[in-house]
Order: sequence, then structure tokens, then C-alpha cells
Amino acid sequence: MPERILVIDDEPQITRVLRASLGAQGYDMRTANDPEEGLQLFRDWSPDLVITDLMMPKMSGVEVCRAIRTRATTPVIVLSVRDHERSKVEALDAGADDYITKPFGIQELLARVRANLRRAPERTQSVIEEGDFTIDAASHLIAVGGKSIHLTPKEFDLLLHLARNAGKVMTHRALLTAVWGAQSAHQPEYLRVFVGQLRKKLEAETGKQYIQTEPWVGYRFLPDGITEEENS
Repeated sequence: MPERILVIDDEPQITRVLRASLGAQGYDMRTANDPEEGLQLFRDWSPDLVITDLMMPKMSGVEVCRAIRTRATTPVIVLSVRDHERSKVEALDAGADDYITKPFGIQELLARVRANLRRAPERTQSVIEEGDFTIDAASHLIAVGGKSIHLTPKEFDLLLHLARNAGKVMTHRALLTAVWGAQSAHQPEYLRVFVGQLRKKLEAETGKQYIQTEPWVGYRFLPDGITEEENS
């Protein structure tokens, strides 16, 4: 059975392009130009992934994410214009899995769709083997490129949370809450320090960058890593 994708966007041109582009890849497509219609389709059709615009007149993409999260863990990708950084963060905190900034390339969109479909549902197994990493959550052991790495308990917790959401943008607040608790959600200095420490330990073994900064939003974990040349 082809995977089902629902696109919610108030711009008919966007929904037409996405329906044609994704449909050509073999996905079963439905589109809605009205958020309420889109949520009704979501309830009736049960798609495998949702793509929603962030800024819509009747209902925002943030509200769409919250409505979906009351019912399911279906991956949600939000489409955002560059000037709405705060709304983008709000959508991610509301349950969105990823975002793409308009204007975007179809190949980037297809790659994000494939990545999010691969990760659904979220991995919760004890041992994660992905890219250069082997992480044993129960034993608190980690190997990068086959070499064991020593991490402090908090460094390990942070890396494990990132690895279980590999490829997703994780907001500062989401990471702080998951690792240090809700009382630390507004203390980003914790995160900056520990991300810096993690980067030094991981990059020392392979020379690759595994934790990518998403400016003003958070971080994205790339288990295959990127080299300095690829990042330049």
C-alpha cells in the first residue's frame, strides 16, 4: 500500500504542485485548502504524514499541529516563511516534527518526507544503531565509528534524546525539558554548554559534525555526520 500524505495549505497553487510532485513519487495524496477541512480529512483518512502551512487565515499551522497531537503521533512537516521564526518554534513545540522554509526545492521536500516517514513511529528501542552510532540506552554505552566514547550522564541523556529524534529539529525548550526538566525550560545556557561538550567529544573521533545548529530554533542530530567540506 502506498504511504498516504495529506497537504493542508490555503494556497491552491502550493497544493497543486505538492500533489503532483509527491504523487509522481508514488504517494497516495489528499489536499485541503482549508485547515478545518484538512483536519476532517485527517480524522477520516488517517494519513501517514501531514504537510501543513504555518500561516493560514482561518487556523494556523500551530493549531493544526496541536489538534493532530491530541489524536496521533503522525509526522507533521510545517511550511514556513523565513520571517516567522517565533511561530516556527511555537509549531515545533506544539508537536511538529520538521519544517521547511519557503521557497523550497522539491528535492529537499522529498528528502524530508522520506526521512520523517522512516522515523515514524519514534524509535524507543534500547539499542539504536544508525549512521556512525551505536547507543545502548540500558547500559549507557555509546560507540562512534566503532570506538567507545565516555560521556557524563547528562551528556548521554542529551545525545540519546537527539538520537531518538534523528533528523528532526528539536527546539531548545523541548531538549531542556526532556533532559533537565520543565523547571529548566528557560535556561538555554545549560544546552549551549552541553552541546558544545558533546560536539568536542564526537568530532574528536571522526572529524564530522553530528549536531547541526538551527539558528534561533534548536538543534538537529545527523547520525551520518557531515564533513567540514560539506558544511562549508
